[in-house]
Amino acid sequence: MTLLTLVRHGQTDWNLARRIQGTTDIPLNETGRADAGAAAARLAPDTHHAVYASPLVRAHETAQIIAAELGLAEPVLAPDMRERSFGEGEGILVADYLTRYGDWHAAPAGSETLAAVCERALDALDTIARDARRRSAPVAESVIVVTHGGVIRALLNHVSSGSLPREGELLRNGSVHRFESSPGVLRLLLPSTV
Repeated sequence: MTLLTLVRHGQTDWNLARRIQGTTDIPLNETGRADAGAAAARLAPDTHHAVYASPLVRAHETAQIIAAELGLAEPVLAPDMRERSFGEGEGILVADYLTRYGDWHAAPAGSETLAAVCERALDALDTIARDARRRSAPVAESVIVVTHGGVIRALLNHVSSGSLPREGELLRNGSVHRFESSPGVLRLLLPSTV
């Protein structure tokens, strides 16, 4: 069993403007760097053995800040923890996206479905848990994974059989979601500490 703590990256200017980022590589803003520091402070009371991150700059920088604050090694990149591709929906305002496509389950042209994101992320988390145990044997029982709102949303939806996140619930930048992982099983322990 491995504890996986998923952290949503810090704020970007596109988050502030409520614009769909998807795989567009937008850096953190100053508030985002503060979000990363605040997440590190929330994580500090617990023991963690490694940090993994999406390769998108906003997640990677968040992970670097967290790792430095917690005295952990440089984050390991996990390409399959990248944000959901929103295809032609990338770059538009969230309100316009919801008006045009209906909800987060919609799949605009060129986008990934939430189900595809979930499958990709579940496989990635299994790989991360195995890799962390291999790198830090025999310990590595608690791993931080810095990722994106779309990925966390897909995983919450999966583990809750569709009841989380609640309609209209915002996954805040820097939010923390704790899961327990064993081969083929992911269970939510802590939905969020905001």
